[in-house]
Amino acid sequence: MLAVSLGVAWLVLGPLCLWLLVRGRAVERVAAVVALALLEGGTIAMDATRPATPAARAVAAHAEPSCDERVPVPRSARAGREIELTWAAVPHECRAAEAVVRTKGRKMAVWLYEGPSIGGRVPVLAVRRQRAFTLPVNVKSGMATVRVPIHKKSGYVLTDGRTGRRIPQR
Repeated sequence: MLAVSLGVAWLVLGPLCLWLLVRGRAVERVAAVVALALLEGGTIAMDATRPATPAARAVAAHAEPSCDERVPVPRSARAGREIELTWAAVPHECRAAEAVVRTKGRKMAVWLYEGPSIGGRVPVLAVRRQRAFTLPVNVKSGMATVRVPIHKKSGYVLTDGRTGRRIPQR
């Protein structure tokens, strides 16, 4: 409460004292200087009575490096009851990916997206007539793998949604 009072005093008396220093008579100028000195002294005294902040402690935590936002390009696919897509893993590979699947005729287009905020928001790739999945990414021997569940027969030609190129079958 004392700090608030001191702040209000600065807001009210500060401009008044400055105006008196410029336009006031000799006695008013002396009073303005005394008032400013008292305000400054009160501010210094408030700072001296402030409790000391505790020293920051080092905290050892297993902080996992954040993954980079990227759009992986599938190298191969295996279709069955689910589509298993693989691509080359990078350092700091994300633990989850978005997969959007859209069927048109005999083609099944698949879009992949990785980023640090996957799973905590609405999929960015979700558009009408497309199914969006947030799936875990498994990394083994330098290859990242994601399994996309499908509930249709497996006679589709798998294509990369961005390029339209066919994804090689394993």
